[in-house]
Amino acid sequence: MALKGCLRRIKPLEILTDEQLESIYAGTLVCLERTGVRIEHDKGLKLLSDNGCEVDAKNRRARIPSHLTEECIRKCPSNFYVRSRDAKHDLMMGGNTTYFASFPGMRIIDLDNWLPRTAKMQEQYDACKTLDALDYNHFQSYGPYFDIEGVPPCMLEPVSFASRLRHSTKITVSGYANDSELFNIKMAKAAGTEAFAWFAASPPLTIHGEAVEAAFRFVNSGFVIGLGSGGMYGGTAPATIAGSTITNNAELLAALVLVQLVKPGTRVVAVDFNFPLDMRTGTPAFGAVESALHNAIFNQIWRSLGIPTFGCAGGLSSAKPIDFQCGYEKAMSALINGLSGANMIQLHGGAYGELAWHPALAVLDDDIAGWIGRVLEGVEVADETLALDIIDEVGPIPGHYLNKPHTLKWWRKEQFVPKSADRLSYPEWLKKGKRDALALAKERLKEIMVTHDPTPMPEDRSKEIDEILQEAKKHYEKKGFI
Repeated sequence: MALKGCLRRIKPLEILTDEQLESIYAGTLVCLERTGVRIEHDKGLKLLSDNGCEVDAKNRRARIPSHLTEECIRKCPSNFYVRSRDAKHDLMMGGNTTYFASFPGMRIIDLDNWLPRTAKMQEQYDACKTLDALDYNHFQSYGPYFDIEGVPPCMLEPVSFASRLRHSTKITVSGYANDSELFNIKMAKAAGTEAFAWFAASPPLTIHGEAVEAAFRFVNSGFVIGLGSGGMYGGTAPATIAGSTITNNAELLAALVLVQLVKPGTRVVAVDFNFPLDMRTGTPAFGAVESALHNAIFNQIWRSLGIPTFGCAGGLSSAKPIDFQCGYEKAMSALINGLSGANMIQLHGGAYGELAWHPALAVLDDDIAGWIGRVLEGVEVADETLALDIIDEVGPIPGHYLNKPHTLKWWRKEQFVPKSADRLSYPEWLKKGKRDALALAKERLKEIMVTHDPTPMPEDRSKEIDEILQEAKKHYEKKGFI
């Protein structure tokens, strides 16, 4: 039985009219057929050529006809199951269910001075354990850290992947670099779990050979494929939200076509990870309202195609400390993602870009996710919730509802109660030390470290993962990377 997630019972937010949606979708098909996409992979180009695409071998550009794109879209399942190593963390992707995922970061934030530093291996384990404990973190993404003390750069991907498999039973994601996917695929099978795998384009309109090669391996191994890109409006994508949506969707659809030509029916998720480029500074504007608008129309378009979506822009902020800006940028972006129908939202723990992460922020983000989940659940309207009989029984003052069975039953169903937010009265808050939300999150984090025990991996499977990591180490030693 799959994780419940957050069931959206309200109508999805739709930014586009039907005519606008059709214009952007039609423009995407024109972009693929007229402009095309650069594919830096011989086998990938041949596969496209063999299936009716116009291929310029010299410039490695493939122009994909609309009928092929739409045929491949129809081969994608709209709903599908994803199996974890513990059935309680299985996922059912698609439909009206929204899950929340962790966001990665290169380094851990020092909460005393807000500077990032390299994480220790134990901090990586503790971060995975924290995410395993949080109610609304349903999925472990990369990391949490991309930089771990004592781990050679070439080993970071397999070592991090192994730590997530061992310290959580939640489904995780695999990246690819220097053939690391070969070892991640083996470890996932050894652990008895399925996994997501990124297949990322490089905007504008390019897919590198390493990405295609890894995608072919992932597809043939049965992984779920996350189709992603990473455009910057005004830099590697048009400055307009509509134009950047066209190039982004063209990049994703080119990847989708490749995946479905390799193995029709492969499970895919469309990933939105795009930001405006702040033209004043030349840096990405993380947490920007334009990203939220992009997410909203992205979700609307891909929902019309029947393909689950994964909104990533909501998990970031331009703030460096865990402060008011960090909270409102992440919360509002994630909320719009949820309202517009994203099936998965990346949120937990990410601070600035993919550069900084902390488990205390993940704890705070869990309250944001629960708050959003309560909004998506909507309002139940039935005879019992209308409460006409109890209203009649209580009547005017001095009547009250405090001692009524109806109150006892319904307040817990109707109210989301955050676990880290301050909800004390002012006198109680003063009496208990004037703790803010971050202080409360630190306390909860300490409690998780003491009380939470992720389901352990069987010893034989853990030993097999050790052997695969040793195989990876020898592979990179032979290549001269270590």
